[in-house]
Amino acid sequence: MHPEKTEESIYRRGARRWRKLYRVNGHLFQAKRFNRDPVMPSPEPPLDDKTDEVDIPSEEPDGIVPFLPHSRTKLDRVTDDSEDLKPVVDGVDGIKISSVLGLQDFDLIRVIGRGSYAKVLLVRLKKNDCIYAMKVVKKELVHDDEDIDWVQTEKHVFEQASSNPFLVGLHSCFQTESRLFLVIEYVNGGDLMFHMQRQRKLPEEHARFYAAEICIALNFLHDRGIIYRDLKLDNVLLDSDGHIKLTDYGMCKEGLGPGDTTSTFCGTPNYIAPEILRGEEYGFSVDWWALGVLMFEMMAGRSPFDIITDNPDMNTEDYLFQVILEKPIRIPRSLSVKAASVLKGFLNKDPKERLGCHSQTGFADIQAHTFFRSIDWDLLEKKQVTPPFKPQITDDYGLENFDTQFTSEPVQLTPDDEDVIKRIDQSEFEGFEYINPLLMSSEETV
Repeated sequence: MHPEKTEESIYRRGARRWRKLYRVNGHLFQAKRFNRDPVMPSPEPPLDDKTDEVDIPSEEPDGIVPFLPHSRTKLDRVTDDSEDLKPVVDGVDGIKISSVLGLQDFDLIRVIGRGSYAKVLLVRLKKNDCIYAMKVVKKELVHDDEDIDWVQTEKHVFEQASSNPFLVGLHSCFQTESRLFLVIEYVNGGDLMFHMQRQRKLPEEHARFYAAEICIALNFLHDRGIIYRDLKLDNVLLDSDGHIKLTDYGMCKEGLGPGDTTSTFCGTPNYIAPEILRGEEYGFSVDWWALGVLMFEMMAGRSPFDIITDNPDMNTEDYLFQVILEKPIRIPRSLSVKAASVLKGFLNKDPKERLGCHSQTGFADIQAHTFFRSIDWDLLEKKQVTPPFKPQITDDYGLENFDTQFTSEPVQLTPDDEDVIKRIDQSEFEGFEYINPLLMSSEETV
């Protein structure tokens, strides 16, 4: 173990999907649906001998970013950020769709995150002073079927997550002409990425606790037919007591029954499972692989796919993928036999042999593993096991646990471009409004 190399050795890039495109006579086309004119023919080109399918990234690759404080490539900058305060109105009789909650019901306190689709604000609900996070999505960026499916899936998973102690849940949703707003639980202890940058690596006992709570969250999603597909240090938040909560459901896939698979090539490069890279159909197995990567990072203080080199040819995404597919996992000798065993179990390149992936006994196999034998799973699920670390929270919001890159930004919202508004098909977002009955009823008693 070389501590001085730690900063260079864990790579962080944003999660993304690779979109399917068609090449016709040397030109690339993406198949899209146009729903404004029902008689318009589909623009999908015919597949003939001059046409073939290619997969290219839906965004420019972020590039490899070293494991340094404040390097969050997941939260890419979005250009100008304007906001219109007008709620969406029904086109027939001018009735507010979002009549229950709207932007006017919240005080905007601070920017706490930013991504390629969205930014996240810290907000206060005026009627009861409750604090929430608000994810703000530009409608102009949600412009095709895949994007719309992503928004619908994320909202639906947020709704279900409200009933699990280790998942960030949804308070409400509303919209304006230009934006979608998801009001979610505010978790103020920072994320594991933030804390790992300070700790470098964690004691096995700490890693065991976090991994076990993550297992409960993943099993909850899997039981409901949901693959998470974006487990990483950035997406594991700590609450004020030190319990974990997973967040960010933009990569989730819903509707999988036992034995069902999917094939979308997506994820954050360092965590993508071999079966995705091989182009195979896959299921819940990819989440257990990602947990293995995350546990390795926690206990070793580096990625299992270290590429420390000055050779630019080896500093690429393709080379990283080759390493994930082919390089044997080398467990640091400093780790215990139990830790080495669980890492080898989760980081098995064959999903059929991977820990947690047996169709009948997968989760029970994890619970029974020697590494987790000291865990009382019933007490853990009730949050009755004392966390190994309590985040430092000195102000009202715990903002010291968030990147100053974001918290120093101005939070005010400026008017929208009317030309942009005119190009948005508002029918795509019908029915987006939502209020969580459980959270709202508990608020009334505050």
